[in-house]
Amino acid sequence: MLLCAVLPAQASIEVEHEVGTLVLTEAPKRIVVLEYSFIDALASIGISPIGVADDLDPQRIIPAVRDLLDPWTSVGMRSQPSLEVIARLKPDLIIGDIYRHRVSYDDLSQIAPTMLLKSRGESYLDALQAAKVIGKAVGKEPEMLARIEQHKQLMDNYRERFKSDETIQFTTVNERGMWMHGPLSFTGSLFSYLGLKSALPDLQDNHLIQANLEVLLRVNPDWLFYVRSKPVTVLESWEKNPLFKLLNINKTGQMVQVSSALWSLNRGMLAAEGIAKELDAALNH
Repeated sequence: MLLCAVLPAQASIEVEHEVGTLVLTEAPKRIVVLEYSFIDALASIGISPIGVADDLDPQRIIPAVRDLLDPWTSVGMRSQPSLEVIARLKPDLIIGDIYRHRVSYDDLSQIAPTMLLKSRGESYLDALQAAKVIGKAVGKEPEMLARIEQHKQLMDNYRERFKSDETIQFTTVNERGMWMHGPLSFTGSLFSYLGLKSALPDLQDNHLIQANLEVLLRVNPDWLFYVRSKPVTVLESWEKNPLFKLLNINKTGQMVQVSSALWSLNRGMLAAEGIAKELDAALNH
């Protein structure tokens, strides 16, 4: 008599995302990602996507993430990735942003199984939740949960070090104006998680507000961390205004220019760790 061993079929992977439930028959190997925060999540557990919407500039991905990845194929802009290039890569999973890519979800789903998660406009805790979903989708849920736990321990250590009552504000600035990121934004919510005092605690209906010099004076943060997105910005003219001399940051010099890629664009665990490290260097120098 021949005894035939029946091997159990590999269990399918079922994940809930922003527009429904995605069922994968096996862990994907050829992944295309359309937002930086999703690259951060994959890199944190040692997975390299084959395609990335990198805005045609790999330098926009922070070194802490980029150094963990194998070479990838650019699929164009995050705002409008190339469906043709994505299809040519023959992916078995596409990860897009619910806000940017909802309109192209059906087209993307014709190419490969697609899930949409929060990235643009997400909070820090949203980013951790998205990372959990990604970990499950790629068959690495235990590894992702362990990495998130390691991350939380690191952030808790930073929180213990931040004892100042001084207010902190993150802004982006260009030639047209200044945009202040509030407690609902990724960076603002990270400040809150780290126990830092927001200069805009009452901004609870928008992620950010546009500010002129009068608004900046009214907010009057003790620390200003800012991204200069253009070589010449409104700061140059503001600094010549007598009102600027009344600002706390002018009196103390507590203005710190930071990287747009790290503080604004990447929005993931590795980015958060980099921001916390720079905050520690500034606040506890």
